[in-house]
Amino acid sequence: MVLAIDTISAVQNFVWAFTAVYVLAILAYIITSWVNLPYSLRPVQRFLYDVCEPYLRFWRRVLPFRTGPMDFSPLLAVAALGLVARIVISLLDRLH
Repeated sequence: MVLAIDTISAVQNFVWAFTAVYVLAILAYIITSWVNLPYSLRPVQRFLYDVCEPYLRFWRRVLPFRTGPMDFSPLLAVAALGLVARIVISLLDRLH
């Protein structure tokens, strides 16, 4: 039973850490899309694009309205990610 509790706690910690890192990646992607980075940092920008854009593209298709130049998909994506993480963590907590 101790092994199961440790495993559940480890999975909960992983979900929390993954969510935090992915939210930071989305934030970094947004910031790097606003500025013109030097050539040496373009691979970082490309990595952030490859990691974040598929998830954000999904939320851009889900949004029922267009807001012109403002893109609210990152806000919705981060909120949904946080909500799903909380649900998963609370479900795992019930397994204790």
